[in-house]
Order: sequence, then C-alpha cells, then structure tokens
Amino acid sequence: MENTIKNSADYGYCKDGKVYLKGYSEYPERQIGVVRNTEEEALQYFVNRFTIAENKVSLLFEQVEEAQNKGSYLTKLLQLRKNLVEFDGLGNFMPLLERLDGLELELRELILHNQIKNLEIKRALIEELREASKNEDWAVTTETIMEIKTKWLKTGPVDKSLQDGVEEEFNGIVDDFFVRRREYYAEKNRIIDEKLATLQRIVDEARNLRYEKDVDAGFLKIKDLQREWKTISQVPPKKQSQLWKQFKRSSDFFFERYNREKGIVSTPRVDPRVQQMKDMTTELEGLFKQQDLIPQTSEKAKGYLVKWKELSALAKNVDRSIAERFRNICDKIFEMNYLLRVISYRHPALHEKPRIEQLKIMINQMDYMTKKEKNELDSFISDANYNGQMGDKLVMNKINTQKRKISMKETLLIEFKKELEILLDQ
Repeated sequence: MENTIKNSADYGYCKDGKVYLKGYSEYPERQIGVVRNTEEEALQYFVNRFTIAENKVSLLFEQVEEAQNKGSYLTKLLQLRKNLVEFDGLGNFMPLLERLDGLELELRELILHNQIKNLEIKRALIEELREASKNEDWAVTTETIMEIKTKWLKTGPVDKSLQDGVEEEFNGIVDDFFVRRREYYAEKNRIIDEKLATLQRIVDEARNLRYEKDVDAGFLKIKDLQREWKTISQVPPKKQSQLWKQFKRSSDFFFERYNREKGIVSTPRVDPRVQQMKDMTTELEGLFKQQDLIPQTSEKAKGYLVKWKELSALAKNVDRSIAERFRNICDKIFEMNYLLRVISYRHPALHEKPRIEQLKIMINQMDYMTKKEKNELDSFISDANYNGQMGDKLVMNKINTQKRKISMKETLLIEFKKELEILLDQ
C-alpha cells in the first residue's frame, strides 16, 4: 500500500476529500474523483483504473497490426488520444500518448502513400472509361462501364483536394455515355414506331380490300401490300407476328373470294419438309405396333430425332399437334425398348410366350420401374429444394425430363392393362 501511495504521488494526490491528477506536458492539473473512504483507497482505485487506459492503447495497436486497411484506424486513434487526456486515472500518460503519436505518423504516411496509389488507379480507370465509352455497341459497353464503375467504388479515397475533381471527371464520362445511349434508343424506338405504323396501315388497307368490288384491282393492291410488307424489317417479333396474323387473315379472305369469282380451284401448298416430318411420325407410329422390331425401331427413332431438329429449323408453320405426336411416339418407343431390354435378362424368350403372359410380365416390371423412378424423382426434388437449386435451369430440365419419362411409363402401363383385360374377357 505504501509503495502504491508513493508511486501515485508522482502522478496525483488527495486534498480536501478530492483526488487530483498532476499536470503533465501541456495538460494542466485536474480533479479526477473524490475520496469516499480513505485517501489510500482512493489513490489505489485510480491507479488501478490506469490499467484500462494502457489496455485500450495496446488493443488499438493489435487491431492495426492485424488490419488490412490500417489507415481506417486513424480516426479511432485520434478519438482514443482525446479520451486519454480526459481519462480519470493515475499513471504516466506520456508514454501512451507518445506511442499514439508514433502510430499516427505511421498511419498518416501510409494513408498518403495509399492516396497516391489510389489516384494513379483512378486516373487509369478514367482513361479506360473514356476509351470504352467510345464503343457504340451499347449493351457491351454498358456492361464494361458497370465493371469499371465497380472497380472505381472498390478503390480507396484520394487526397481531399483532388477527390472532387476526379469524381467529377469520372461521373461526367459516365453521364455522357448514358445520355448518348438514351438518345440512341429513343431514336431507335421512334424508327420502330414508324415501321409498326406502316405495318398497321398495311393491315388496315388489306382489311378494307376484303370486299373490294373490283377484284382485279384488289388483287394487284394486295400483291403490292405483300411486297411492301417484306421491305419492313427489324421490328419487335411479337408485335410483328400479331400484325401478320391480321394481315394474312384479310389477304386469305380476299384471295378465297377472288378465286371463287374467277373459278380458280386452289390447292394448298404443303411444305415438303413439313410433309416429311408428318411421314416420319406416321411411320414410327406404325412400327411401334410391331413389338419384335422395337430395338430396330428405337435406333430409327434416334436418327429421326436428329432429322426432325434439322427440318424444324428450316420449316415454317409446323403443326403443334404433329410435333406433340412425334415426341410422344419417340418417348413411347424408347420406354418400350428399355422395358424389353430389362425384361430380357430374366425372360430371354419373351416373344415366344403367349400374349397374356407377356403382358403380365411387362405390367409387373413397368409398375416396379415407375414406382422406383417416382421415388428417385421425389428425393431429387427434395434435395434440390434443400440446396436452393430449384431455380437452376439444368436442374429443372432434369426434373421435367424425368416427369415426362414417368408419364410415358404410366401411359404404357395403362395400355398393357387394357389389352390384358380384353384378352382375359375373350
């Protein structure tokens, strides 16, 4: 206790029931507390409190040492120094303040170095931005500019005297680009509106020609409108499709009337590619009925799938019902081929058995496979939900494909059961 009082006497003292910290450096003497019990206890309390100040300084040094952005601690350092000179404790504050002075000098030098480096980076980004903004591929350039802007935001500050200047220069280039982009799209939209107005006029004129008394004059006019339609390009596909349907409806109405008055019997032109797609579908539907040829039919269906993709890319106005028929018969053939391949391991002579026995075997196996695949799909969907993958395109494609396969298995299962019922009733 005597040592504590002796040591504390170098930094403070008690007088008239109050505790005082002696002045040091440029800081004057000041009251830091009161004596509640004895002067010895009061002095010991404030000596102990000085440890808090020492720990705060040590903690700051540790944080700066571990930090990547050390300069960000300058404000905290300045606040800590302010708190130290106002701190109520007894001890030698000068070494603590000197440590903070040294650290402040280091941080300010580091900040200055970083500001110089940041200025170099930002000037380089300004030049990169200036060059990129010259490209009038608006979509690509917009993406490039947003990437440069992200780099800009991640780059630290520069000297305050230069900050406003570089920000103004950077933002000026960005703003100028987006003004030019806005003007470009405004002009593009104006041109599109004019083209759509022209298409709408063609539609209206064709509609008015439906009951034209002079069918010869109307015929020539419709042909002129068709030629004019072909000159209009680069308009929104959806809107163009809507207008085309209206125009074609009026044109077809007029030509039917023209043919009736002229006694012309028109034969609808069938796209040979569309006809080939219909023939492929009909052929596969016929081959499916020959169960002993399913393996060969499956190979043919694979080839036809490739051919279908080639033809559908070139053909126009493919009937959706034909496309649906083709997809269904291919699925049916593939599922049937898979079923027969699985059954062949246990029943290699399936085709030699009576049809009733064949159906019973196929029903049992198909029922097992359907239930198994349903359980696997449910597990897959559950896992995808748990992992947050239900919005993923590949995951959804796999789910939809499996659903289609299961649906076709269920369809075949129903057909097998119906055929078996008929045979058993005979």
